[in-house]
Amino acid sequence: MSVVRPKKFLGQHFLKDLQVAQAIADTVDACPDIPLLEVGPGMGVLTQFLIPKGRELKVVELDFESVAYLHEHFEALHEGIIEADFLKMDLQKLFGGRPFVLTGNYPYNISSQIFFKMLDNKALIPCCTGMIQKEVAERMAAGPGSKTYGILSVLIQAWYHVEYLFTVSEQVFNPPPKVKSAVIRMTRNSTTDLGCDEKLFKQVVKTTFNQRRKTLRNSIKPILGKESPLLADPLFNRRPEQLSVQEFIDLTNRVEQELNNREDMDHGD
Repeated sequence: MSVVRPKKFLGQHFLKDLQVAQAIADTVDACPDIPLLEVGPGMGVLTQFLIPKGRELKVVELDFESVAYLHEHFEALHEGIIEADFLKMDLQKLFGGRPFVLTGNYPYNISSQIFFKMLDNKALIPCCTGMIQKEVAERMAAGPGSKTYGILSVLIQAWYHVEYLFTVSEQVFNPPPKVKSAVIRMTRNSTTDLGCDEKLFKQVVKTTFNQRRKTLRNSIKPILGKESPLLADPLFNRRPEQLSVQEFIDLTNRVEQELNNREDMDHGD
């Protein structure tokens, strides 16, 4: 079989630099001894460096041409080649409920969705590494006060330690993307419980950052309403990018307290 043509609708940009591929593969060594799942292997440029690590390896690929290519060129991996959409997979069933490292040269058009799925399965994924668009990597690693700090930064850093490892030139791909790329590694931190309602935490983070130029007093009104006594607090003079993860947790608890108080008043004694 000839090589696979990159498909625009799948956001495919095939890495052709073997040194970069080896460096990405080596990022999984920080989480040894557990299985590996590679997302979007394409023609296996990264896969070929993951196989010698001697760990249980599965690859998930949506493109039928790439799947056929992998079967032809990676016979040893035969059982581990899954033709599926990673975003729709039940990750619990993948390695019999055992934890695994998530890695890959991720399709840029769905990288954020991949990481939201990682968060939904954080108990299974102690470590996630791989290559994404440089801008997204910077957002994920950014700290409070930075222009790039946002929803993805807060939600991921609540559960993972994020390392921006290195930048990759657009020239090492076929076809070259219009943006630079970066390799990251995320390792679960020691948090087992946020100490607040997780669903409300996500809502507070998303609602406030959706109007990031406004102060919290204005951006949080969809949740608290205009009349909330909480809004008098000086904290609400700040903008969302000025709050640390812990401050978002504290804010969520205060919002929950306020909403509960209202509920109690509505129901009366």
